[in-house]
Amino acid sequence: MGIFSSIKRAIFGEKKEEAPATTTAPSSGGGRGWDPDSTSQAISEVDVEARLDAMDGADRLNWRTSIVDLMKLIGVDSSYENRKELAQELGRTDYSGSAEDNIWLHKQTMQELAKNGGKVPAEFLD
Repeated sequence: MGIFSSIKRAIFGEKKEEAPATTTAPSSGGGRGWDPDSTSQAISEVDVEARLDAMDGADRLNWRTSIVDLMKLIGVDSSYENRKELAQELGRTDYSGSAEDNIWLHKQTMQELAKNGGKVPAEFLD
């Protein structure tokens, strides 16, 4: 499991466990069984900003612009090594930990959350 997967799970929650339970549950009303699209629909409704704002410590950490604070807020190790691994997962092989690298890493993380079904405000994506 990668660093991004840990970030996604910390924000979105454990969606994987819900899908198998849904597949074995009997259909109720309307004759509709498990819908594979329902899992992606549920994930797409995750409001990333609201989830992060609701976390304990959100008022003390600058998660909106700092990748280190974002990782601390969700309980993921924010060490240089983990940030470097995250950068590699997101396509950057020359991560040095500079301010510019961390700004890029924050934006890329937010863009990946959006690609994976998170509702992310436009200010985090430009």
